[in-house]
Amino acid sequence: MEILLEKAGRENTERALAALAAGLERYGVRQAVIASTTGETGLAAARLLRDREVSLVVVTHNFGFREPGQLEMSGEVRAELEAMGVRVHSGTMPFRTIGTAVREKLAYSQQDLIANTLRLFGQGIKVCVEIVLMAADSGLIQPADVLAVAGTGRGADTVALIAPQSSNKLFDLRVRDILAKPLDW
Repeated sequence: MEILLEKAGRENTERALAALAAGLERYGVRQAVIASTTGETGLAAARLLRDREVSLVVVTHNFGFREPGQLEMSGEVRAELEAMGVRVHSGTMPFRTIGTAVREKLAYSQQDLIANTLRLFGQGIKVCVEIVLMAADSGLIQPADVLAVAGTGRGADTVALIAPQSSNKLFDLRVRDILAKPLDW
């Protein structure tokens, strides 16, 4: 592991993105997936990586996550990201959305168990795995190592090297290295 951060949170975004840049060089990875609800972290990553040959995917919450029919990322921010060559994915989060529906009917779900087990390593690790599954499910990443960046709440505080899989092959996915994560979340 490269960077251990004292606490979780958006104040770590710059250091997490520095770990991303270092990981791209160290591992020769040419694709990255960034969790970004409003697009702020996605824009920061796109600006940092604009002169590199890296395929960048920004993953947002699904439409209707907070309010019916609404996306938390503005159309202007999405357009700015896409103008920079970034692909933006807004889709169902495998561990939350499906798990929420099942939990409402059955009181607990397998997705909750998986998500809570991943949270033992931190919220950011859970989100890194989840956004890689989402990007793989939508065909936005290749089946080759990817660096994933996520955080606890807003901003970024976690970076992981992941061998991706689609969500139906979750247990074949591998977290190969953790480049940055908070000690306390």
